[in-house]
Amino acid sequence: MKKYVVTLCLMTFINISCGKDEYIEIPEEDEEVVLVEDDTEVDTTVEEQTSDIVEVDDSILNLPDTPFNYANILLPDFFFDNDVRDEDNTPNNNATTDNGATLGRVLFYDKNLSMNNTISCASCHIQENGFSDPNALSTGFNGELTARNSMGLANARFYENGRFFWDERAATLEEQTLVPIQDLVEMGLSLPELEAKLTQQPYYAALFTNAFGDATITSNRVALALSQFIRSMVSYESKFDEGLAQTQDIDDNFPNFTTSENRGKQLFMSNQTRCFDCHATNVFVGDDARNNGLDATITDLGVGGVTGNNNELGEFKVPSLRNIALTGPYMHDGRFETLDEVIEHYNSGVQNNPNLDNRLTQGNNVRRLNLSDADKQALVDFLNTLTDDAFINDEKYASPFLE
Repeated sequence: MKKYVVTLCLMTFINISCGKDEYIEIPEEDEEVVLVEDDTEVDTTVEEQTSDIVEVDDSILNLPDTPFNYANILLPDFFFDNDVRDEDNTPNNNATTDNGATLGRVLFYDKNLSMNNTISCASCHIQENGFSDPNALSTGFNGELTARNSMGLANARFYENGRFFWDERAATLEEQTLVPIQDLVEMGLSLPELEAKLTQQPYYAALFTNAFGDATITSNRVALALSQFIRSMVSYESKFDEGLAQTQDIDDNFPNFTTSENRGKQLFMSNQTRCFDCHATNVFVGDDARNNGLDATITDLGVGGVTGNNNELGEFKVPSLRNIALTGPYMHDGRFETLDEVIEHYNSGVQNNPNLDNRLTQGNNVRRLNLSDADKQALVDFLNTLTDDAFINDEKYASPFLE
């Protein structure tokens, strides 16, 4: 049986972009801009076959002579249990390579991906904020605001159905990465314009050659490289990870935890909160989109607005809770400023509606948690143990551009 890690059903964070109505239509899966064609499919042996790495212009980029390790990060044993492995959405045709993720890192921070060179992916996904935006809505290239909050990116690799955006309209991360670039609010480029702009930058020929074997720049390769970089963002060095490594059992009290933190962990794993039902495994990830009772009257249709299924109205993706303390404000619209507000929502503020997740109901009514003030604080304290300072300060995830 899958062992669940408890976590409040916070419907917070990741898909790389945030808007909804402004997005261009996502291409169907049989269109070239999304699928990996045979001549651009990632060959995970390229790096082993290529002994000479093409040097990149060091007057613009600060990159190490030998690429950072993205492909073979030394993760704790508990990241390799079957439950976590089952959540991994890495496709067979886009395994992460060091050179591929290096290209993705440059693309992620490059403002040339926007119409007027003012916005990069990192503008809305800031490393110190767990690769999220501290504002409820993000600002696009022309000063307009996105329609939804920008989620944190830690552990985006782990979500079994592999879908992205709050409303899960992108079937894969590869598909998702190209949408913000084309969005009329966020970055404002067509894919041919994107390819032409990147071709004009002196550093990309070497980067694409190192990643794919030749200097050909295509939007498909851009999607592959960005996806590799984002999937490499695995957070595994938090206080929680230290405690689990010491005990090897999530049920035990962690010796490095305070009394309140252990109480919060216990509450997460209790039937009183049922947090574990929404955020499972050691990566604290949801199993599917959920309606968490934000509104009695649904105004943002969420997944139902994409699928046309009335039973999915008001459902939103449930991403990993890693670094949750850094990624506020919370929910798809950023309505909650603090974790205290989120916990109080689940304690007493859930609104009944026809699609409310059954884990939040009791009969025909909303289930209330009846938490004491001490228990609410304990939950906050436990969520804070998921913060990974090493991750948010790791150079290999920081901007490679020289100031």
